[in-house]
Amino acid sequence: MDEYDGRRFVGVDLHRRRSVIVQMTPDGQRIGPAVRIDNDPFELARQVALWGESPQVVLEATYGWYWAADVLADAGATVHLAHPLGVKGFAYRRVKNDERDAADLADLLRMGRLPQAWIAPPEIRGMREAIRHRSKLVAIRSGLKAQVHAVLAKQGVRVAVSDLFGVGGQQLLDDLELDAPFAARVTSLRRLIDAFTFEIDILTSGHPRCWPRPCRDLRGGDRRRDPLRPAAAAVLLGWHDAQAPRVRHEGPPGPDHQTGQPLGAVGRGRSRADATRRSDRACASQHRRTTRREHR
Repeated sequence: MDEYDGRRFVGVDLHRRRSVIVQMTPDGQRIGPAVRIDNDPFELARQVALWGESPQVVLEATYGWYWAADVLADAGATVHLAHPLGVKGFAYRRVKNDERDAADLADLLRMGRLPQAWIAPPEIRGMREAIRHRSKLVAIRSGLKAQVHAVLAKQGVRVAVSDLFGVGGQQLLDDLELDAPFAARVTSLRRLIDAFTFEIDILTSGHPRCWPRPCRDLRGGDRRRDPLRPAAAAVLLGWHDAQAPRVRHEGPPGPDHQTGQPLGAVGRGRSRADATRRSDRACASQHRRTTRREHR
């Protein structure tokens, strides 16, 4: 099969330092042995040159897939991104290794049963990176603020303001007289909070030297009252990719492998008689409840 020059389906099991590559024909026959390469753009491009014209390549959306997808596309391959939730069943196999993972990816692709994720273009990836970074910073800052509240609670300090980190709250913190270890911790936490706020404000304002303008474009004037719009945040953060993946089938669906009946007659497709019986049971139940209320 090394001299095969037809259409190829290639599965790439991508890892942090090395990757495993398996090639298949449209009939599911292996083309040569599995290839193990170091994760280097030039080495991956060299492998693509050996796969013929316009190979169909699939890799899973795992750690650091951006560079591999770009190299494959630039080298002339048609890239497919496997959804991690859709191929999660790999973990339950009796035999699981890198070669089997790559082979299963290629097998799903050639059969048209691959659950695919969206390959975001580079500009969307940059916006996602900025917003994800901001989201992480906000989460860390929230934890620091919670620590300040915890320290004040240990000292029995009653916070009379609604926002401890607003103007009135900062004045309250300045005037507090805490025990030395607790005062030192509050001072340290306040410095960290100011540092994180500085970085968050840079991302929110879209500093031209650091990031694009995702946060400023997607927010209103008041950052507290007009948070990031949910739909835009879901797209940019990639949360919409975490939904149940859609399996793209090629050709008409085959019969059910257990009953031999068409898929429309199995599972969700129930007969009219079943629907009638369910309706009759619901009506009888409602009639019994109505009768009991009348007798009361």
